Amino acid sequence: MTQPYRIRAATPMDAAGIAEVHVETWRASYAGILPDDYLVGQSVDRRQVAWREAIARQKRTSTLVAELPGHRILGFGDCGPSRHRELPYPAEVYTLYVLPDWQDQGIGRRLLIALFDEIAAKGAHSAFLWVLSRNPTRFFYEAMGGAPVAERQERFAGALLDETAYAWSDLPAWLVEARR
Repeated sequence: MTQPYRIRAATPMDAAGIAEVHVETWRASYAGILPDDYLVGQSVDRRQVAWREAIARQKRTSTLVAELPGHRILGFGDCGPSRHRELPYPAEVYTLYVLPDWQDQGIGRRLLIALFDEIAAKGAHSAFLWVLSRNPTRFFYEAMGGAPVAERQERFAGALLDETAYAWSDLPAWLVEARR
């Protein structure tokens, strides 16, 4: 299934494709973790509106997409300043999702590198992200050099969820190594 794709900055016109990836990956990744009725109730239309608005008003954040020729979005991620001042990292990756059929082909890795490039270009030398502790994608972040640095519990969709923060404390060095 390997085809040429590119990573680029998202525009509001990408909102529909981002919303489709968002809903599909949530349903696949969080089945058995989040309540079924919440996952079934996810709406591409509502997510599309939210993503269009979020991308249109971006100033301090960045949203990137991985797309095939013809504008088919395979994955996306966004990043910006830390939303959690209790951790000593100035930047955060908020989301990183790749369609299930396109996982394990290097797209997530390239998106993460591009997100860290965005973060480093804005002057941050370290970053972190939160992942649900029961989500198997946490192993991707470990393989990408993320170190578990914190845990918390958050109530979401009526469920109490355990989360783990993974951090990269030296982004410039990590980016050099990731490109080898």
